Amino acid sequence: MTSSELADNLIHRVNVGDSLTRTAARHPDRIAVVDDGRRLRYRELNGWVNRVAHGLAQRGYGRADALALASGNSVEFLVVYYACAKLGVVCVPINLGWRPDEVRYVLEHSGARGIVIETQLLDTFGDAVAAVPGVREVIVAPGTGGDPGGHTTLDEIPTGDPDGEPEYLVQDRDPISYLYTSGTTSAPKAVVGNHTAIYLESMTMALEAKFDSDDRFVAMLPMFHTAQLNCHCTPAIMVGATIHVVRAFDPGQLLELIETESITQIFGLPMMYRAMLDHPDLARCDVSSLRRACYAMAPMPDKQLREAIERFDCDFYLLFGQTEMSPTTTMFRPEHQLSHSGAVGTPVVNIALGIMSQDGTLLGQGEQGEIVYRGPHTMTEYLRDPEATETVFAHGWFHSGDAGYVDADGVLWFTDRFKDVIKTGGENVASIEVEKAVYAADSRVAEAVVIGLRHERWSEAITAVVVPQPGETIDEAGLLAAVKRHLDPYKVPKAVIVADELPKTSTGKIQKNKLRSRFEHHYAPEAR
Repeated sequence: MTSSELADNLIHRVNVGDSLTRTAARHPDRIAVVDDGRRLRYRELNGWVNRVAHGLAQRGYGRADALALASGNSVEFLVVYYACAKLGVVCVPINLGWRPDEVRYVLEHSGARGIVIETQLLDTFGDAVAAVPGVREVIVAPGTGGDPGGHTTLDEIPTGDPDGEPEYLVQDRDPISYLYTSGTTSAPKAVVGNHTAIYLESMTMALEAKFDSDDRFVAMLPMFHTAQLNCHCTPAIMVGATIHVVRAFDPGQLLELIETESITQIFGLPMMYRAMLDHPDLARCDVSSLRRACYAMAPMPDKQLREAIERFDCDFYLLFGQTEMSPTTTMFRPEHQLSHSGAVGTPVVNIALGIMSQDGTLLGQGEQGEIVYRGPHTMTEYLRDPEATETVFAHGWFHSGDAGYVDADGVLWFTDRFKDVIKTGGENVASIEVEKAVYAADSRVAEAVVIGLRHERWSEAITAVVVPQPGETIDEAGLLAAVKRHLDPYKVPKAVIVADELPKTSTGKIQKNKLRSRFEHHYAPEAR
């Protein structure tokens, strides 16, 4: 590489790390991150990132090397992520809900040459890390406390380097992250995110959600998931907003934080909003600073949504997308929340949306098919999986695996994951439609999920698994009778199973595969 090639790259490139550099130049004294009493201004955050980047470079990390990151929500997570970006190193976030064998698989598959890991995670993942010969270095971040065990600490990485900008060649479509999607029946796929995709998605979020430098965000969903990292953290840093880092959700503590820090933007799961609505502190806490409240992973039940809009008195919106799209594809906007209840919104800037038949034909308004996308947010590929990559990019579009349709207003309606469409008695039934009916039938239902279970007569029997509201009980027969008033007869569940809780991923998605496995013999007596 010549000096002129590097200079040209630095002038023209699209690099996520550069967004922090530019914000620090515009707003050096604005608070960037608040984490457990630590308040870092943008010049301080950027200087720390630069020192870590220089230190990693001196340790031999360079363009296209992979560095794993096992960390809860913390400023250190952001420092490592942005240091990797400025060097062209690929960050591989570790899902803290994975089993040690899953961590070992990801470290091997990603080719990680090192890992940054918080102290409290050494006991959990230490053996998995030690079992991967390719991981030549363990760097320990402070986390929630503990003994680094003789490993190099993150504070020791900078070795006297100045905090000036590291200048390394990083191409626009170089990978910035390998994000591993949840595996259900096979090993997880590694989504290769690139700088252009993440940079433009961050700009899209800032534009569409109207973020600005006066905003104060709460980061309470896991940063190792793209929803928190790239829907709110990277856009917030791009515009010069403040991020308040929270390691775990607690409704009372969050309400207090909104009041004391005048929080303007929050992002949570529907169940988190339910917990805040039910918390006694809501009546006494001042939440008037909130401008916007985002929810994701699932639509909010209509009754809960109306209550939330009234009690919080701010704009609510839903984000829809997936890891492969970095992740945002559509936004269910505040103006549509009550008029199009249950929809998932309209395309965001940079995204073209289509509905496609199985033969690759684009379908018209109101016709149901697979939701497909085009746009610069799209992942580069699945790492080391050309067959899966070719399949998902068939017919010149990215195939989401979701079924849906676009209505006369141009609003997208998600009907189900293709794999969650239940084939019962010769009919195809969308599980999400039945779930909505269950919520509408009985307000005592806190959570509901609908799955298909093997059945001798019906092939798959529609089955509802429900969790009651605290202190309530659910009568299975009564709930079924009520659901019949909302659905065609063939869509009504054959049974209701009452559970204490539903298995979820670390980001709140209900794990239907685990429920199918747990209850696979539910209809065995009837079948006999």
